Order: sequence, then structure tokens, then C-alpha cells
Amino acid sequence: MVKKISSTQIKSQLRKIGRDTKKAVSEYNNAVRKYNTAVRELERDVKRAVSDYNFAVRKHNANVRRNRQIIQREFAKLNTSNMRQNGFTITISSMQNSYSGVVARYREGIEVTDDQNYVLDLIEQEHANGLVTANCFINNYIPETDTNDIELGDKLSVVSEDLANRWKGAVFALSPHNPDAARHFCTSARELLTEFIESKAPDKDVFSFNPDANRTDRGNATRKEKIRYMMRKLEMDDTVTDFADDDISNILELFHVLSDATHGAAGRYEFEKLLQVKKRVEQGINFLCALVA
Repeated sequence: MVKKISSTQIKSQLRKIGRDTKKAVSEYNNAVRKYNTAVRELERDVKRAVSDYNFAVRKHNANVRRNRQIIQREFAKLNTSNMRQNGFTITISSMQNSYSGVVARYREGIEVTDDQNYVLDLIEQEHANGLVTANCFINNYIPETDTNDIELGDKLSVVSEDLANRWKGAVFALSPHNPDAARHFCTSARELLTEFIESKAPDKDVFSFNPDANRTDRGNATRKEKIRYMMRKLEMDDTVTDFADDDISNILELFHVLSDATHGAAGRYEFEKLLQVKKRVEQGINFLCALVA
């Protein structure tokens, strides 16, 4: 027998259905609002990310163009000067040749990894900085480039606290009130460069990696072989190895240029020139850090 339902019960059920429907509609509307809010936030995040990326690309391209303009300008200055043939000027020519080799090998449009691209950018920067520094001492040119610290100490700490402390000591010695600033800085910086390469490329590891590696007269692996070992994970060719080796040679020969700076408040060179030397060494070590990162 069918159970009878009173009109009151029917009205009660209808009210309940109405409340449930109203609640469901409200929950649906809330979900829609949350979804729309999330979509708007995502769109803002995407727009911000695209804007940041485009800004980074523009900044990167501007820096590349700037470095290439500096290279052209500074090399032209050197070509118009009467450079006395010595170890330093020879390394400048070697750097220009090896830089040209890198440009020819890694021409625009060729596919590279992010790490490789970073190294290529640093090569542009290194060569530009090397030429600016050369004009400082060959053509008595005071650069207008930024000489701020690039937090090299933090990067060296990852390699060795001793190397980081040596860098701090070298920078501390480079004071306008230190009559022997150039010699003190160059001595510390030379030792730091040597120990950095030796710590990241010990002979036993280099020869284990490549038993046929070239040796010095003393039987050690050559610096170029050590650099090749240091950048083995980058998988870049010998044009980069050649440039890196020529780059270090240029910095070491720069120290010979400064070796007679023993007179005056900070040697016979203007302090602005010594700051450019600091930048040259600083970015050179930063370049080496990138090769083994």
C-alpha cells in the first residue's frame, strides 16, 4: 500500500530541495569566483614572468652588444698605437686570435646549452675587459667602466676558504695608502690563480682523465691541459680552451707590467688603473669559476 504524504510534508521537502539548490548554487558560484581569481592570478604571474624574461633577454643582448662594441673600440685604439713588442702585447694578440676562433665556432644561431651560453658571454666580457686594461697601460687610458666587487669571495669560498681569504687579503692590500699596493696585490693574485687551477685540476686527475695530456719540461700537465680538464663537463671545443689559456697568460703578463710599480702613494700608476687591474683579475677568476661550475 502506497504511503500517503501530506501537503505539509511535501512543502517541507520542497523547502529542503530549495535550500539544497540554493546552497549548491552558492557553492558553485563561490567555486567559479575562486577559479576566476586563480586564473587572473595565474595570468598576472605569467605576464610578470614573461615581462621579467623579456627584460632579462633585453639586458643580456644589450650587454653582449656593449661588450662587442668595447672590443671593437679598444682593439682599434691598440692598433693605432705603437705597441712595444713584449710578453704582454703578445698575449693581447693571442687573445684576439683565440677570441676570433670562438666567435667563428660558436656563431649566432648555433644551438648551445645555458651553461655554454653563459661561458660564451663571459668570454665576450673577458676579452673586452682585457683590451680595456691593455689600453690603460699602453695608451695611458683611464677607463670609465664599473669596478665594483662581483662577490668573488662567495664563489671562492665554495672552492676553498683559503682561496677566499687570499682574495680578501689581495683586495685589502690594494689601498691608495699602501706604497707597495701593486706588488702586494699582484703577488697574492698570482698565487691565487695558480692555486685555483692546481686545486681544480691536480696532475693525477688530469692524467687519469687523459693519459696522453701534454706535459711541461718537469713532467706536469700543462696549464692548457688543466683547463681542458676543468671544463670537461661543459663539452666545449678547444677554441674555448685556447681562449681561457690565453686569458690567464694575459693576466699573468699584466703582473709583469706592474712589477716595477714601486714608487708613489700606490706605485707609479694612478689608483684608478690599479682598480681596473683588480677588475681584470676578479673577472678572470670568475671566468675560471664558470668553467668548473
